[in-house]
Amino acid sequence: MEAQYGQRETLVIVGSGPAAWTAAVYGARASLEPVVFEGEPAREMIPGGQLMTTTEVENFPGFPEGVTGPELVERMKAQALRFGTRVVSEKIAEVDFGGRPFRLMPSYGTPLEARAVIVATGARANWLGVPGEERLAQSGGGVSACAVCDGALPHYRGKTVAVVGGGDSAMEESLYLTKFVGEVLLLHRRDEFRASKVMVERVLSHPKIRPVWNTRVLEVLGEDVIRALLVEDTVTGERRTLEVGGLFAAIGHTPNTAFLRDSLELDPKGYIAVRSWRTATSVEGVFAAGDVMDSYYRQAITAAGTGAMAALEAERWLAHQDDEATTPSRLAASPRSPASSIPKPEMMESRT
Repeated sequence: MEAQYGQRETLVIVGSGPAAWTAAVYGARASLEPVVFEGEPAREMIPGGQLMTTTEVENFPGFPEGVTGPELVERMKAQALRFGTRVVSEKIAEVDFGGRPFRLMPSYGTPLEARAVIVATGARANWLGVPGEERLAQSGGGVSACAVCDGALPHYRGKTVAVVGGGDSAMEESLYLTKFVGEVLLLHRRDEFRASKVMVERVLSHPKIRPVWNTRVLEVLGEDVIRALLVEDTVTGERRTLEVGGLFAAIGHTPNTAFLRDSLELDPKGYIAVRSWRTATSVEGVFAAGDVMDSYYRQAITAAGTGAMAALEAERWLAHQDDEATTPSRLAASPRSPASSIPKPEMMESRT
């Protein structure tokens, strides 16, 4: 039996990180009456995003003394609520972007329709999945998945830290950390890196970076803070302890796009494809913001910026739709179209 759809909304925002709350602020102030589906508590996708496991944020403008990740998220949410944003503490389990209005199915609530949608579900860091890692990451005990976010914090300065990974991200994280730490141990499970040649050359020639080949982490040791890693040689099976003052997992991120079920075009890395310097996706009226469409910067400030962009684009797109878009009838439309076919803003502004 087909789901019975309830209320029709003008703008639905899916997500609850910096991109989602910034989009909500802009959307609410533009009288779009946004509804934010902020998600439900789950280890793989915590409401609030990766900031919820960041103990201190020192590089977000407006906070010269720093701010904790959870506090920053709560302040953003409070600002969105101030302008009338409504919040639903559910995930969107499935979407139908094959016609307008768009259809969204929450995890257990009443299905709803929307004239425009902003997807801002973020991306989650890939962790090692070893004992001690999660506990010390959540407590701020020296385990992180973002060197740019945390590497400059005082408790890493001058220490020996470990970076785990073999791709370009691991190379970039290692090079960044050399500005602050005493030494970087770059652990990789093979005997050569898979990163680009130029990045490998930079890493291998750096006096502060020491590759540790054929090595995998078995356990993160330490009570309140990390003190060492239990590692294993992938060739001989020999186990030993490496004393470190920090661990950075640099084995990639996974965008939270599973619920889309091929409704939008994705790039080769699985992130939502958008037109260059825009947030418009392969479906007109659906926009993407934050880490779910950004595999390069992955910062709270850039996520917030794309959230503002998405709301502005949604507002302008809605303003140029005819009255038929708000009627109960479904439009005959292809569920997907190439991202290159998305109208440019100047083309949309000239439509009547």
